[in-house]
Amino acid sequence: MDAMDAEDEVPVSTSEPSTLVDDNSTVVNAIGVVNPQSVPAVIPPVVPTVILPPVVPAIAPRLAVPPPLAPLPVRPPVLRLPVAQNGEMQESDSDSDLEEMVSGRGAAGSTQEYEISEESRIVRERQEKALQELLMKRRAAALAVPTNDMAVRARLRRLGEPITLFGEREMERRDRLRMLMARLDAEGQLEKLMKAHEDEEAAASAAPAEEEDIQYPFYTEGSKALLDARVEIAKYSLVKSALRLHRARRKRDDPDEDVDAEVDWALKQAGSLALDCSEIGDDRPLFGCSLSHDGKMLATCSLSGIAKIWSMPQVQKVSTLKGHTERATDIVFSPTSNYLATASADKTARLWNSEGSLLRTFEGHLDRLARIAFHPSGKYLGTASFDKTWRLWNVESGEELLLQEGHSRSVYGLSFHHDGSLVASCGLDALVRVWDLRTGRSILSLEGHVKPVLGVSFSPNGYHLASGGEDNTCRIWDLRQRRSSNIIPAHSNLISQVKFEPQEGYFLATASYDMTAKVWSSRDFKPVKTLSGHEAKIMSLDVAADGQFITTVSYDRTIKLWSSKNIEKEEKMDMD
Repeated sequence: MDAMDAEDEVPVSTSEPSTLVDDNSTVVNAIGVVNPQSVPAVIPPVVPTVILPPVVPAIAPRLAVPPPLAPLPVRPPVLRLPVAQNGEMQESDSDSDLEEMVSGRGAAGSTQEYEISEESRIVRERQEKALQELLMKRRAAALAVPTNDMAVRARLRRLGEPITLFGEREMERRDRLRMLMARLDAEGQLEKLMKAHEDEEAAASAAPAEEEDIQYPFYTEGSKALLDARVEIAKYSLVKSALRLHRARRKRDDPDEDVDAEVDWALKQAGSLALDCSEIGDDRPLFGCSLSHDGKMLATCSLSGIAKIWSMPQVQKVSTLKGHTERATDIVFSPTSNYLATASADKTARLWNSEGSLLRTFEGHLDRLARIAFHPSGKYLGTASFDKTWRLWNVESGEELLLQEGHSRSVYGLSFHHDGSLVASCGLDALVRVWDLRTGRSILSLEGHVKPVLGVSFSPNGYHLASGGEDNTCRIWDLRQRRSSNIIPAHSNLISQVKFEPQEGYFLATASYDMTAKVWSSRDFKPVKTLSGHEAKIMSLDVAADGQFITTVSYDRTIKLWSSKNIEKEEKMDMD
């Protein structure tokens, strides 16, 4: 007890001033020691003497803290990649930032080893994997990858990878090459990449030398007969186009020429068309008809394969043309003579004279024929076929001059320009193509129809082209503007044939499966006349050279002649 009391006592230094001033008073300085000499003498009041105990500082109690069992784990900082507002990952400013973050985390993990839970470890591995994938994508984006698919395949082959996978497209193959190159770059295999690049450069430098040795033409070389035909067509078309332009300038500049009056008269004649004659043409449905250049004969063909020639305007049979083994699909008169040609599903076209004698057979198509047409010079015949081609034949020799591809589906109709320089083809691919016969080039591809096009016709004015098809519309194409100038909702069913009036093109005639034929003004393409009378779909029609009558043939096996001459006779009789 004495020892403990001795330890609890606080020793007082002798050098410190005493707190006792005299016997009767004591001054306690709580802030510091006060020198009594610096304080003026003050007589204190009489206070009873109070003896204060000595001031002892309080000793804080000692807390019993057990020693730590293990160091507390320090939670590593969570790497949070910036996320854009739309939820897509935003890339940082540079790859070095991400690499420093990864290296910093690795260094922290190496200096301090802590025990972490399995869930934290999985989250950490997932984050590191996402970060590595991001870095890999950045490396891949910085690499130069070929854009040509053949070059991509070649580089994959040089890297020892399959050049294509099942169902892989071009862009997928290019992305696979990009990721492969990025992986090789990350693994430090730059030598392999450089070797593949050097091999590609060597192959590219060797390719021109091989091409110089062997040069293949990009076109099919034509025959000497085709060259001669092109030259002759060019000479013919130059003369015809010069005459057409001269006539157009004369009508424009001559004050005596009243074009509007001529158009009005022609439309009046067309508006007065009436049924003049109806005749049974064959035992089977009729498929095609054509008028001779002088309008004195009419030719028809039917599904029986037989073609017939009729005298006009009485519509009396003159001769019968037999020779096809399948159904006849079209018939057309030559524009310069009384020869006529027929097309058939037996893959051949045949040339006949007006007496019914077979002159020549044109063989070569691989599928059935559709429409045929004569060149304005009468020396060449064009045939359209379901083998996706149309061909040009020499009428005199029967030689095939040109086999022209270009349509993706069957070719159905043909029409030659009145100058002889161009030919238009239409087909089941809903396209109308215009070809230059002098060069063999496809100069126009007219898109607009949404269903197969079955009929096409050039106007004598030289710049209008009409087409009709299964979308029930007739389109007028302006070759000067290279676009459709008018769209006519002509019929309630598909249009089987379109024909311009052959002399001046003042009106347009259309035939349809709705059992009607219609006449349209070429001035504004408004309806002029509707020809109703057939009991089945109309397969074809033709317009006389002077525009005085129109003939139609139908699936009801009848030939109908629509004429305006009877109206003139009746008017004269009324005047008399």
